[in-house]
Amino acid sequence: MSDIKSNVHIDVARVCELAHIDLSAEEQVEFQSQLEVILKAVSKLDELDLTGIEPTLYGHPIESVFREDVNTPSLDLEQVLANAPARIGNEFKLPKIVE
Repeated sequence: MSDIKSNVHIDVARVCELAHIDLSAEEQVEFQSQLEVILKAVSKLDELDLTGIEPTLYGHPIESVFREDVNTPSLDLEQVLANAPARIGNEFKLPKIVE
């Protein structure tokens, strides 16, 4: 951000052209002043002493959210099929869905 200066000029008309946004001349002037204020605020970051601080993508430490893969007993096959309306051997019998 060291190349951003407080007197940066953004060609709002060109940005609108690239983004296919139609703005009136008054709106372009308004957005120009708003963008300059934003860039002045962002340029304040250059004043911070960041020595010894490593760049990061996240604000919080990254932890694995996945649990360990552990085998656990599942339902008995007869319990699973007990409430099935119809079955063929050890499988559910379903109506034809492909025409």
